[in-house]
Amino acid sequence: MARKKHEEEHENHERWLVSYADFITLLFAFFVVMYAISSVNEGKYRVLSNALGSAFGTGASVSVVQVSPERQQAFPLRRQSTQDRQRLEAIKREREVMAGIARQLRQSLDPLIKRGIVRVTQTGRGVKVEINASILFATGDANLTGEAGEVLSTIARIMKDDSHGLQVEGHTDNVPIKNAAFPSNWELASARASSVVRLLADKGVPPVRLSAVGHADNFPVASNDTAEGRARNRRVEIMILSSLPDIEPEQADGHDGSGH
Repeated sequence: MARKKHEEEHENHERWLVSYADFITLLFAFFVVMYAISSVNEGKYRVLSNALGSAFGTGASVSVVQVSPERQQAFPLRRQSTQDRQRLEAIKREREVMAGIARQLRQSLDPLIKRGIVRVTQTGRGVKVEINASILFATGDANLTGEAGEVLSTIARIMKDDSHGLQVEGHTDNVPIKNAAFPSNWELASARASSVVRLLADKGVPPVRLSAVGHADNFPVASNDTAEGRARNRRVEIMILSSLPDIEPEQADGHDGSGH
């Protein structure tokens, strides 16, 4: 009688390693794909495609969908380039410089700010110093008063050794003017801005950093229907221009700036 050998099959207690290895491989592949998508780069796509094909032994390439720039910016794993970091650092430094200028101006002009004659505001364009025309000029005139000299001398002292440009903007209310000196509010606004520029230059601010603009009554900051609103609109704004302008909310000095 032939003997039948029945070999007992040994139970394999390490079968779980196969599933575990497959899981780890898939998890690795997933993170590689996520990394590649976060750093949109065609060269990396090709490397990723070849690596995954070799890993799974298929020799097939993997197609990765191109991500739009808008999606890249929203993607949380997107790496920030050196150029982006440098620009953000430059913007941060410039904001700090402009904040320091605004602080100096507020401290030096505090009595006039409390009286509502001067308003200092930090914006995305830079620092804006709004001066009510009542302290600078007589009605319908473009010649600076004595008190104007004191205010503008203070601003010139702070800004003369700085490097930022200053744009002086003249504004009027909507009441028409027509005389031998000023045929319209355009000429009055421009002449007032030029008078301020001339004094700033005389006080030491380099002329190359100065410019004058007349806006007439086109940019009111209050209603022209009331005497108080028209007084507020008659103003000169000295804009200290940021070297890296960006958009951000205005940071006012906390006073209403009305021209009483």
